[in-house]
Amino acid sequence: MSNTDKLMQRIKDSGDQPIPKWKFVLKRSIIWFSFGFAVIAGSLAFSVILFSLRETGFWALQHLDHSGWEMVLSLLPFIWLIALLIFLLVAIYSIQSSDKGYKLTLSKWVGYSAAISIVLGTIFYLGGGGQWLENTFASKASFYESVQEKKARIWMQPENGFLAGTLTEIKPDALIMKDFNGKSWVIKYEDAFIAPVLRLEEGEEVKLVGNIKVDNTFLAEEIRPWQGRKKSRQPGR
Repeated sequence: MSNTDKLMQRIKDSGDQPIPKWKFVLKRSIIWFSFGFAVIAGSLAFSVILFSLRETGFWALQHLDHSGWEMVLSLLPFIWLIALLIFLLVAIYSIQSSDKGYKLTLSKWVGYSAAISIVLGTIFYLGGGGQWLENTFASKASFYESVQEKKARIWMQPENGFLAGTLTEIKPDALIMKDFNGKSWVIKYEDAFIAPVLRLEEGEEVKLVGNIKVDNTFLAEEIRPWQGRKKSRQPGR
């Protein structure tokens, strides 16, 4: 009796049944579905992170002191950072559980998974996906603090040189602005930097860097749109 015949006879004697092919196919499908879902979900999380970083206005960090830096760090979108990490781990675990998982080291799978999420996330962000997802969570989830609410925390600190609101009147030597708390301000801006994309007109929402001159007069050093080229709603609405 040949070795092959002996092996076949041993299998028959043991009573073991071969695993059906459909189980292998199902397992492989679940693994690759999990990997694809985790990568796409991680990409969406990364797109929201990019949107949050843009909206926070990190160009203003140069004006912040030590306590200001701590505030900015507290405003980072940790929910989405954690989600990105979780989906990255799920993607890596899924692919390592596949029949090809042994071909690359863990560090390479981490790099590939992260690279795919970053590339796709950047594409989603450029297409407006990050803003859409963030706005959806802000409107649907009561526990979720929106980017605009976090952003307002930084920009409603006139005593620290940050102020934001809606322009209500344009004068030759000053701007009249109502901040997002409803207080009216006179904005002096003779020597201020004005962002090229900004139009100084009634109804425009802006953010300012400068100093309080007297109780309701603010001397602006920089004037920028509240949200890029598009007008946005006031925080909390």
